[in-house]
Amino acid sequence: MIELNNIVKKFNESTVNETTIFNDFNFTVNKGDFISVVGSNGSGKTTLLNLIAGSILPTIGSILLDGIDITKQKEFIRAKRMSRVFQDPFKGVASNMTIVENLSLAENKGKLYGLTKGVSKNKVDYYKELVSSIGLGLEDKMNVPMGVLSGGQRQAVSLIMATLTPIDILILDEHTAALDPHTADTIMEITDKIVKEKKLTSIMVTHNLRYATEYGNRLVMMDKGKVIMDKSGEEKVNTKTDDILSVFVDISIECGN
Repeated sequence: MIELNNIVKKFNESTVNETTIFNDFNFTVNKGDFISVVGSNGSGKTTLLNLIAGSILPTIGSILLDGIDITKQKEFIRAKRMSRVFQDPFKGVASNMTIVENLSLAENKGKLYGLTKGVSKNKVDYYKELVSSIGLGLEDKMNVPMGVLSGGQRQAVSLIMATLTPIDILILDEHTAALDPHTADTIMEITDKIVKEKKLTSIMVTHNLRYATEYGNRLVMMDKGKVIMDKSGEEKVNTKTDDILSVFVDISIECGN
């Protein structure tokens, strides 16, 4: 379980450009949650992810993971239990390295390599089996550099890489936003499959209201650093896209989007 308690987050503090995103913000992520987070630009969605991942620290307040204070814990330490997939398909991979090399790097996250080969030959068949399971034909492109793959293919591999080692929390930062609609649908199906199979706690920021209603067990809408909607369980199941569209449009217009 993740708890954000009495969070204040200011940027450019003590300057003329000081901005307060959160002011006494409280938020809880329960174990096993798959939360879709929606909201207008500037609502605090990405700041929320950055605080959980450790990319930024709160100005005031505490962050607990399973009751342990991780407020000042470095991002690379948190990465032992968390993984993140970004909006940019190039951001989570090494573009000049092959699929198999990227998977090898991901599997050895946090380990010491020493003076050994980066890719173990007895792992290649295992990696092929992994990429074959997502149904994109990548098992025949294992020695192809990641940089020549399509955005959707890179995101699919990024998802596998993010969940290749045992983790508890998967952070999805608008990971379908840069993809065409058909590819985005495929990536969401793969995401849902991985989250369910590995029983991951997941937090997904998305601008796609259909994905927010169709996937996960909890839907959160944010506005101006506050949670203005939080639906879970049966209430979430019964929520349709049109139910939240009017609220989303209203807050977007208020924010000038």
